[in-house]
Amino acid sequence: MAASGGKHRVVGGVVKQITKTNFSASLPEMKAHLDSCDFVAVSSQKTGDFGASSSQRHPWRRVLPIDTPETAYLKSKLAAESFELLQFAICPFRLEGSKVVAFPYNFHLFPRDELNIGMPSYSFSCQTSFLTSMAREQFDFNRCIYDGISYLSRVQESLAKERIPTPQVLQASSCASPSVADSIFVGRIKSRVEHWRKACKEPNNSADGSLVNSLRKLILGAETFGSRPCLSIDVCSDRQVQLVLEAVTLISDDLVPLVIPDKADGSKAVRVVIACSDEDKNLLMSEIQNAEDEQNLKVRGFREVIDLISASRKPVISYNCLHDFTYIHSKFLAPLPPTLHEFMCSLRLVFGNVLDVSHLLKEISPLRKAKNIPAALSYLKRQFFVPVELETPLQAESNCNENHGRNVLRITQLFAKLNCLLKVSPDCQPLSGQQNMGIEEYANIFYPTCTGLQEREDENIGTLIDSPRKVSTCNLVFLWGFGGTSATKLKRRLESSHSIFSEDFELQLLDSSCAVLVFWRSGVAEELLREFGSGSSALASLTSEGVKAAGFDAYKKVCRLGLWDADLAYSLENVLTESTTVPFTPSHVYWSNEVMLDLNDL
Repeated sequence: MAASGGKHRVVGGVVKQITKTNFSASLPEMKAHLDSCDFVAVSSQKTGDFGASSSQRHPWRRVLPIDTPETAYLKSKLAAESFELLQFAICPFRLEGSKVVAFPYNFHLFPRDELNIGMPSYSFSCQTSFLTSMAREQFDFNRCIYDGISYLSRVQESLAKERIPTPQVLQASSCASPSVADSIFVGRIKSRVEHWRKACKEPNNSADGSLVNSLRKLILGAETFGSRPCLSIDVCSDRQVQLVLEAVTLISDDLVPLVIPDKADGSKAVRVVIACSDEDKNLLMSEIQNAEDEQNLKVRGFREVIDLISASRKPVISYNCLHDFTYIHSKFLAPLPPTLHEFMCSLRLVFGNVLDVSHLLKEISPLRKAKNIPAALSYLKRQFFVPVELETPLQAESNCNENHGRNVLRITQLFAKLNCLLKVSPDCQPLSGQQNMGIEEYANIFYPTCTGLQEREDENIGTLIDSPRKVSTCNLVFLWGFGGTSATKLKRRLESSHSIFSEDFELQLLDSSCAVLVFWRSGVAEELLREFGSGSSALASLTSEGVKAAGFDAYKKVCRLGLWDADLAYSLENVLTESTTVPFTPSHVYWSNEVMLDLNDL
């Protein structure tokens, strides 16, 4: 999430701050806005990011310009499993000509084990640069920890429901071919319930005294459900549950059976409640449903918002979707699958159309070099006439001056401007006199976005990156064992070591131990790898010092095996010693000088 720097103009508008205190009350309002909107923008604030700084211990774990979508996904997966979300902003909005009507909400989150079931409380990593930036924005960590909204993923919710017994009203289903034992069991239960019901319906005889009445209740096994009398019947199987339900329905309409699962071993109980009238029975059913809804909301927590966005089927707008949606999937849906293809298939089941603003920027040639959201907005303002008026009708609150969550408004504003140029239609129906593109033309395209580009903007920082050059992964060579040096010195040293380095090539450091080379003429990289593999004497000046080389397949294998906790050179050494091989399919990446490191920062 982009933090608003002191020199950068903050996008105007009220962002409603949501904590555990006002979460339940805000859901109906937010759902109404979701129903009336065209799109939903999302943004999040995390406790860290491997692309936060080039001075981290293993900077090659950033998503780099040399990463394919597959390797970028594996790095984003690592980040999502390492760091935590502390804020999640959503902004339902609709486009009305040149006006954008937006309803931004910023949810404060904290993974608290409120149900005492061991979920989702777990450890997570933090980066001091992120916490410092949040503190600079006056982030209230106390409010986050004590009043932040907890949540469970869909998978965790399923596990939680097995551990938390919740009464349910179930209809009896006829048992096919009941046995003699079934008939005896039903008769015994029917007799017991009828005797208990009769005793409850009889007027209380004060002459018997309180002791006698208490003993009668104890013998009958009577309890209370709220203010209503009830009777608990222990059962040992699902079949017995159905037999009890069948017996109860044969007695009277004023009896309401509740099935209560047992969290210990799966055995259940059926609690039979007496309603004094039809109106009281309807009230009881309503109370049971409300209690179930309240319990479900407590279990899901913030994930209720994710489910509402999913149910709305509205297109979701984000910036760097691959990075953001690995977090969303990991925290709110299920553990991340091992491959990009499985991840995309799983995500499509929840969000039909996701639009990446960074991909839309590439559709407009001059904006392909935009470094971040403010840079793109600034360039659009200077070069294109795309008037967009942002309106946020949410009522101002006491905390409306907080800047938290405003990045979602920047994403909303940027998308609205891009939409004016690209004519993206949410319902795939072009307006009269215009050629709108269906949203499917741009949806669900998750290109890697280099997370090394800082989102903590400053107007003094350059707004454009170098134009990336498309290159095949077959033209990349990873080199290590050369000792500490700068990229410039290493390139000069290579140029004087072998005639193959007279070819046009570039070199960049990925960390202090490893560099990557790109050759602009096809076939040169393969030739260099063959020279290293054969132990060519022409490379003796390098190999004698321990310099080694590998192709992109080795790098891809490092990412697939998750060998993150070491220098890249050490990880490459490990995969080269393994005998297993993985089929290598060449693909393309976009080379950019943005990946260049300064060893003084490592």
